[in-house]
Amino acid sequence: QVQLVESGGGLVQAGDSLRLSCAASQNVYHMGWFRQAPGTEREFVAAISGTGVTRYSAGSMKGRFTISRDNTKNTVYLQANSVRPEDAAVFYCAAAPNRSGYRSYYYRAVTYDWWGQGTQVTVSS
Repeated sequence: QVQLVESGGGLVQAGDSLRLSCAASQNVYHMGWFRQAPGTEREFVAAISGTGVTRYSAGSMKGRFTISRDNTKNTVYLQANSVRPEDAAVFYCAAAPNRSGYRSYYYRAVTYDWWGQGTQVTVSS
């Protein structure tokens, strides 16, 4: 069982930057970030493989959010720049082993086996 612990959320002003972190209890090949605002479905943000291949949502976050990882620390990061009020959500870290089909379904929450408890990001305008 892989445990994921997020940190770095909180209250930020629109236009500011923040960095979220997710520490895994062991090395996991695929790690990603999703977010969920009240009344909405969990939404894919970004993912990164063990070799550093990155995938991003094609929506409003593209170009503002950057995912990275430090394999020596089993930690994945999400750098969010120019944060907007609509970015406010609970951000979840997710992880999955290396498996066939991942590249086709990396954006689906069901693709991931393990989840963190989430960290709240609130944006003031």
